[in-house]
Amino acid sequence: MELFIRIIEVIFPVIAVVGVGAWAGRRHQPEMAVANQLNMDYFVPAMVFVVLAAGDFQVGEYAWLAAGAAFSIFASGLIGYFTARGLHEAPKTLALPIMINNSGNLGIPLAMLAFGQTGVAAAVVLFLVSNIIHFTIGPWILDHQAKVSAVWKTPVVLAAAAGLICNVAGVHIWQPLLMALRMLGDISVPLMLFALGVRLCDVRFSESRAALIAAVVRPVAGMLTGAFAGWALGLPEALTAQLILFGSLPPAVMNYMFAERYNQEPQKVASIVMIGNIAALVFVPLALLIVLPR
Repeated sequence: MELFIRIIEVIFPVIAVVGVGAWAGRRHQPEMAVANQLNMDYFVPAMVFVVLAAGDFQVGEYAWLAAGAAFSIFASGLIGYFTARGLHEAPKTLALPIMINNSGNLGIPLAMLAFGQTGVAAAVVLFLVSNIIHFTIGPWILDHQAKVSAVWKTPVVLAAAAGLICNVAGVHIWQPLLMALRMLGDISVPLMLFALGVRLCDVRFSESRAALIAAVVRPVAGMLTGAFAGWALGLPEALTAQLILFGSLPPAVMNYMFAERYNQEPQKVASIVMIGNIAALVFVPLALLIVLPR
């Protein structure tokens, strides 16, 4: 019973904020493009920089975690490719949503609630690995002619690079400046969740065998490959737990935006994202049941 209460305590704040976003989306239909742009350009980079530059950890401690995340992502993508082949669907349509999960909107808040502040640093590393792969390999999967060099100019990646340099070099950040950056970063997580709720209102739900199967394959493949990576790399139990929770996350909403941009069956991808996020109500608690201490 205590474990069940703990799981509820972890997922309720996430569901509640997403629910408020969905309610606001239905009632007011807010235009979130500017808010999302501000979040990705200012608030998320501030959070990433503070976690990496001021965190009480050594960057080298997370190198193997990053490697495990990369393995899990690519292995999930390969599973998505063969799933698409088995369903006679376009691999480009299914592979990327199964490959790239919602490591930002859901991953960081869940890690914070499940593992405390110590889990945020690992969640940020997982988020960065996922985003770098998504913005480099992702466009290439959808269009082999796409340019991927722009990822290195994005604010999140630049903030991560600056934070890593400060961490490795032992640079001391002026405390008032660090506090200002932390205040900006604190905006990012609730805004991520609220925006996710609003965005889900824009996604059309349609019956799709492929979407239903992908909604199961995505978290199952993620958890299995994450657990295998943790075992194969000899990661500590706490980091393996983070990989398993990371693997249980649903498809990233950004997959829908990519599909729309590259005209890769966007409505079908929208269904995969929508059904996958509904399925997360089952698979995320399952992952928490596995990783939370009893």
